[in-house]
Amino acid sequence: MSLVLLLVTLLLAVAVSFAVARAFSIPIDNILKRIIGDEISAGWLTYLKFAILVVGVSAGVRIRDIEKYAMPLRGDKEVRVFDFTFERWVLEIYRTAIETLQGIAWMLLVFFVFALVAYVIVRIAEMRFGPIKDWPKP
Repeated sequence: MSLVLLLVTLLLAVAVSFAVARAFSIPIDNILKRIIGDEISAGWLTYLKFAILVVGVSAGVRIRDIEKYAMPLRGDKEVRVFDFTFERWVLEIYRTAIETLQGIAWMLLVFFVFALVAYVIVRIAEMRFGPIKDWPKP
């Protein structure tokens, strides 16, 4: 039964991560085009979508928590095994969705902080040297 739980949490984490990556692809693309202003921004967008999927799955699928279902806890003299009740399934599915979103939110927060710093640098450079499109190409 723990393998079914692993599969369900993996599929849910992938689905949630894919939905978030799709929802944020246009804003991230606009930010990257503004900051980088080159064809390379498409590559960075692809990488960030991949990073969203990896971070979401790694945060959402908690292998250590699933191990407690596969291996019984050893107490003083008795061995305790967790039961797969409906409530536990709902809790695990909810926990997977929330932790997937939480991991992605932290990753996007770090990205947007660095993007904001880069945007400020680009704006200062534009005030001194003009718009990026007018800058000489290397």
